[in-house]
Parts: sequence; structure tokens; C-alpha cells
Amino acid sequence: MLSTLRNAWRIPDIRKRIIFTLLMLLVIRLGSSIPVPYMDKEIIKQMFEMGQVGVLEFLDLMAGGTFSNFSIFAINIYPYITASIIIQLLTIAIPRLEEIAKEGEAGRKKMAQWTKYGALILAVIQAIAMTRGFFQSAVIAKGFLQNTIIIVSLIAGTSFLVWLGDLITDRGIGNGISLIIFVGIISRLPSEILKSIRLVRVGALSLIKLILFLIVALIIITVVVALQEGERRIPVQYAKRVVGRKMYGGQSTHIPLKVSMAGVIPVIFSTSLLAFPQTIALFFKKQPSEWITKYLTVQGNVGIWVYSILNVLLIIFFTYFYTAIQFNTVEYSKNLQQYGGFIPGIRPGRPTSDYLNKVISRITFVGAMSLALIASLPIILSHLFKLNVNFGGTAIIIVVGVALETVKQIESQMLMRHYKGFLK
Repeated sequence: MLSTLRNAWRIPDIRKRIIFTLLMLLVIRLGSSIPVPYMDKEIIKQMFEMGQVGVLEFLDLMAGGTFSNFSIFAINIYPYITASIIIQLLTIAIPRLEEIAKEGEAGRKKMAQWTKYGALILAVIQAIAMTRGFFQSAVIAKGFLQNTIIIVSLIAGTSFLVWLGDLITDRGIGNGISLIIFVGIISRLPSEILKSIRLVRVGALSLIKLILFLIVALIIITVVVALQEGERRIPVQYAKRVVGRKMYGGQSTHIPLKVSMAGVIPVIFSTSLLAFPQTIALFFKKQPSEWITKYLTVQGNVGIWVYSILNVLLIIFFTYFYTAIQFNTVEYSKNLQQYGGFIPGIRPGRPTSDYLNKVISRITFVGAMSLALIASLPIILSHLFKLNVNFGGTAIIIVVGVALETVKQIESQMLMRHYKGFLK
């Protein structure tokens, strides 16, 4: 990884992209420190210190402290993620949306535009509910205009983040939305480490338990890297054909089927959906709902198991869902047959599609179960060993997954530049 970054830095175009990405991430961190006007930060800080915020504490970790600071980025990009989930599910349910999604670049632009409109609507709802709901006690605004300024600040912050995410994707390196979540988690890592050290010093946390958790974290990192890099190679043979006096084809290659094609998206989507019930309850009630806290969150004795089971099921669902979107076995088998390719021992056409579908289902199951288990295991261990650690499996999966995907994009950019140089 370090050698890849060092080599990429020597290429002017890629260096500009990396610098642009770092500057945009710096802007995001600076924006996370800009407070929303007419809000009492001390009251919000006390609510977080007293543990009254429930699931928002985990969302605050994912957002890089924007909730506890109540900055202009307090809502973060969660409305965009939720809108993306809704649009993707509607694409399957509504045939017309599916046709639009298959229209190529124009279709993708339409879907992206609708996702942004949906994110804006959700941001408006969340901004109003946040200021009039759970955080109402911290509002010091007087009159309609000052309350409007609070709501507009939150909506503008979310819209700005979505715009920056698209800008990073187009002009920088990596997926902008994923990198925003990545930098938010990383920014909280030093404070979480210092917090754990203080708890060990005062005797509130056992050193052995902390070491055990660190070992589990290292195992998770190893498994995530193995999942991201693992692939099943399907051999492909191309038939020989004569064109004029030249013979084409006859070469052998393979189809690289990734174990985890969906990457970290299933984990991000699962986290957003599981946070939704308690978040809505916090928005519209001055105190968290006891029923939701007990049965649907990791704070409850029953909820820890319900949350973990739902987390596993949702990760498995979204892994299969995104794998099906990214790799269409029917279309792939048609293209393979059109160019004279075939899998040894498998007839072209429908048998090839069925074979690819069977293979992809098996390796996706392995990838989905692995992601689900390593996302839920630290939560269960923290509950059993009474570890007050927020930086769990989900955060580790996202950090490692986004880092690997970004490095791969840098490698692909370098490869493209090398090909251009060869053609020149």
C-alpha cells in the first residue's frame, strides 16, 4: 500500500487528485467544528456525557463528532444514504425505474438526481424534527426567524456534504460518500484510544479485556482484508476464428469473481436502517422510548440480541442485493457467447448463466456471513465483557474496506496512465 501511494505521488495527475481529496476532507473536518447558531452546546454535551442519546452516540462516532458538537454537519450524509436505499429498493419494485436505471449514463444521472431530491426531503424532515424534538431543550432561539436559521443551517450542511462527496468522486480519488464516513470515524479514533486508556488507569476497564478486544479488532482487520482481496477465478476459453489470413482467439483467461463484490455498502446500509427507529423516537420525544431502547438497541439486554440478529440479516440481504446489481449473470453469459468465449465443460448461453449464478451465490454467502459476523461479534463481546467501546466491528469494517477500495482506485489510475504512456 505504501509503495503504491509513493509511486502514485510521482505522477502529476494522480498527485493533483490526491491533494484535492485531502483538501476536501480537510474542509469537511473544519466544517464539523462550525456550530449551529442558537443552540446551547453545554446542554448537548451533558446529554452525551449522561448517556441520554442512545444510538446517536454511535452515529456521532460515525459522523466524526458532529452530533456532540452540533455542528452544521450534525445530520451528516445519513439522509442521502437512506434515500439511496429507498431508490434502490424502488428500482426493483417499479419496472419503469428499472428501465431508467438501465439507460446507461443518462439513466444513472436521473437516478442520482432523484436520490439527491430524496436526501433533501429527508434532511428537511430530520432538521425540523431534531430541533423540535429530542434537542429542543438546547434550543435558545427566539422567534420564527432564529428557528428557521437553525433548520436551514442543518439542511445546508447535509447538502454541502453530498455535493463535496460527488466532487471527490469526480475530481479526486475514491468514493466521496464513503470517504466522508471514513474520515469521520478516523477523526474519533484518537479520542476513543485516550478514553480507553483513562478507563484502564482509573480501574473502570480491565486491561485484559481491552487487550482481548484489540486482538479481536486485529482479527477483524485480517478477515476484512482477506474478503476484499479474495476472489474465485472461473476459467474462460475463447474459440479460434479466422479473419482473412489471420487467426484470432484461442487464448485462455478467467473471470475474477470477488468474494465481497458489494464492499462495505451492506454494513453502512444496515447500520443506517437499524438506527432509524430509535432516531425517529428521539426526534419526536424528549426522552428515548423505553420499549425501543430495550428491544431494538444495543443498550438493552434483549435489544443487543435482536439488534445483532437484524444486523446479520440486513447485511446478508444487502450483500446479495448489491451483488445482483453489479454482476448480471444473464448479460455476462450473453456477452461471453457473443465474443466466442465459453467456460470449459459448460455449454454457452443458459447453462453458463446458471453456472455463474450458482458460483456467485455460494461465494456471496461466504462473504455476507463473514461481514455479518465480524460486524456483530464486537458488539456482543462488548456487552458480555462490559466494555464501553464504541469503535466496534462496523467501524473497523468501514475503515479497512474504504482504505482498500481507495488504494485499488489509485492502482487503476496508475495502470491507466501506464497504458497511455505505452500507446504514446
